[in-house]
Amino acid sequence: MNHSGNISQNIDQDTVLRARTMLLGSGRLGLPQEVEAYRVLAKVSPAAYLPKLVRALASYGYEVGRRRGPERELVLYAEAVDAARRIGADHPRRAVLLIGALRDYERTLFELGRRAEGRAVCEEVAEAGRIAFERGQVAYPAYGGDRLVVVLAEEGRHGEAADLLARDAGAEPEVSFWSAVERTAELEAAGRHEEAVAVFTELLDDTRWKTETDSAALANLVWELVHRSRMLDAAGRHGEAGADRREALAVLDRLAESGEPRSWSNILSWWTTLYALSARAVEPPASPEAPAPAFGAHLHHWSRDTRKAYFDGIAALEAEAARLSAAGHPAELTAVHHRLTVRSALFHENRTHRIEEPLRPLFDEEVALARRAAEGLPRALTDRAMFLVAAKRYGQARADFAEAVDPLDGADWTPIVTPT
Repeated sequence: MNHSGNISQNIDQDTVLRARTMLLGSGRLGLPQEVEAYRVLAKVSPAAYLPKLVRALASYGYEVGRRRGPERELVLYAEAVDAARRIGADHPRRAVLLIGALRDYERTLFELGRRAEGRAVCEEVAEAGRIAFERGQVAYPAYGGDRLVVVLAEEGRHGEAADLLARDAGAEPEVSFWSAVERTAELEAAGRHEEAVAVFTELLDDTRWKTETDSAALANLVWELVHRSRMLDAAGRHGEAGADRREALAVLDRLAESGEPRSWSNILSWWTTLYALSARAVEPPASPEAPAPAFGAHLHHWSRDTRKAYFDGIAALEAEAARLSAAGHPAELTAVHHRLTVRSALFHENRTHRIEEPLRPLFDEEVALARRAAEGLPRALTDRAMFLVAAKRYGQARADFAEAVDPLDGADWTPIVTPT
């Protein structure tokens, strides 16, 4: 059946001619005109023009969203999804175009707070990626499925998220910081601590090996050693945790003496992601009714509504800290200030070499509060030391961490972090 031929009989040929003339003209078309032309031509030549219509709608949706808001943006993304679904199954770019259109659509649904619809689209994306992999249209089985993992994590469905990540872990050609940390986070949140340690240990071993050839930053090794020490403490393996801290201290000695062997671009997100993950227990637990950030995933991968709520909460935490300080409640103030510091570190992670100005006072105050309260000092010192590594203040970082290590590994050992 010549479906496109039947459709073309019902389309005004002058309209088709105008559309072709617009696209062939010497002047550059605006996105609205380009979209309109592709809408017409996709009806008469779907194989040739539906892919172009999908791409044009994606660009136009982004432009409209910036000017007129997400509601109008959503309409255009929905049209792009419909057009992508009508591309023939044998088209080599169908899967990529469909998944791209669906991801634009679900991202805007989440921005509008329509989580149930957004989650359903994420499930469709994950299934489309799996089918496309089986057909040889994409390179790896998890194509498009990363958003579903994040959404499940945001809703507290950590076991499901961990299982999805485990299913796709074998397809990666090498150890990845981001996938290993995300998988570790979900395993820990699901109570599978030994599995989490095993996954993170593989990452740490890879980083340690890379630092020997200067293909990874020593800062990364310090952050990962300290993070694993926290995980080992939470699992009751305190002797191994102490060994990690002593190794981290030795790397800090090296950094304090001679710095990084080579220069690195911005690696702050490695630190902030692990820092926020270490503090997950002080935030309210995630649930479908009250979503929370997917700690362990980079903040740019969090859903728009979740990320906005998290950072919008900074002002409320500042006000609460001021109230508790005035009322003289040191224990409650310490907890609130810790949450404020973590959120602020994530908020400022793109400042690269300028992070000291907004963050140093927060970390200094946290250490001061811990000293006055006579509790939580090892954790506060460790957190400030890891921040100082990020700020390239290696000597100061070494001094803070050395002070933290003594009580942690002495007779009066207390854990850095409460197990999730």
